[in-house]
Amino acid sequence: MGRRILKDALRSIVNAEKRGKATVELKPISTVISSFLTIMKDRGYIRNFELFDPHRAGKITVELQGRVNDCRALTYRQDIKAKDIQKYTTFKLPTQQVCPFIAYYIEGAGRLGIGYANVPGYVYRILPTLMLFFDNLYSMQWGYVVISTPDGILDHEEAIRRNVGGQVLGYFH
Repeated sequence: MGRRILKDALRSIVNAEKRGKATVELKPISTVISSFLTIMKDRGYIRNFELFDPHRAGKITVELQGRVNDCRALTYRQDIKAKDIQKYTTFKLPTQQVCPFIAYYIEGAGRLGIGYANVPGYVYRILPTLMLFFDNLYSMQWGYVVISTPDGILDHEEAIRRNVGGQVLGYFH
C-alpha cells in the first residue's frame, strides 16, 4: 500500500511538470513521500514543498521548477547491496556520451550510408581500447536513485559515501 501511494504521488509530479504547472497537490501523504521530496529539494529538482495536516490523511503542496523529466517509484521490493549501487544507477539513470566521435564509429558508418569500407582499418583495431577509455572518462550521468537504508532514506551518492545498502524506493532525473 505504501509504495503505491509513493508511485501515485511521483506520477502526479511528472504529469504536472509535463503540463507546465507551477504547483501540484499530493494526497494522501506519508513520511516516505516527504523524505523523497526532501531529497528532490536538496538536489534542486523542486523549489519547495509544504505539509498540511500531517497527522491525518493530509496533503502536500509542491512548488515545481521544470527540472523533473521522469520520476518513478518501484512497486516491488528491490534490495541492493552497497557495492552494487553504482552498477544499478548506470542501469537505471540516463547517461550521455560526451564524445560523439566514438558514438559515430560504434554505431557504424554503414548505418549513415557511408559504408564500412570507408572506415579506416586502424579504427577497428583500436576501437575496444577507445571505447573503454572514453566510456570510463567521458560519460555523464544525471538523476538520483533513492534508497531506504538503516541510516534513513538517502540518495545513491550519500549511500555510497556511507557504504550502506537497502531497498530501492525509486529514482528521478
